[in-house]
Amino acid sequence: QVQLVESGGGLVQAGGSLRLSCAASGRTFGTYAMGWFRQAPGKEREFVSLISQAALIKYYTDSVKGRFTISRDNAKNTMYLQMNSLKPEDTAIYYCAARASFSSRTYSESREYDYWGQGTQVTVSS
Repeated sequence: QVQLVESGGGLVQAGGSLRLSCAASGRTFGTYAMGWFRQAPGKEREFVSLISQAALIKYYTDSVKGRFTISRDNAKNTMYLQMNSLKPEDTAIYYCAARASFSSRTYSESREYDYWGQGTQVTVSS
């Protein structure tokens, strides 16, 4: 069992930055691939980024490439999402998620993730 808690969301102006954190419970954090998803009002939850267990592989959705950076610190049981050059369209609830198995084919599919946090709101004003 893994419990995930996101933090770091808030209100920021367009062009600004935020750093999200995802703190995990348990001693097995390093065995999970970790992902970030987001859900905007009236829209489906969408994949944002994934980082593999040893941080050797990272994926990003096209709309955040070059602006967002995913990272993790397995010693601290924490994953991060550095978000720069934020746009109003980045406004959403951001969720972190963990999956026991890594797949280069299904990394963006939310149904493949085993554990989810409660989400943190990110609002970008224009």
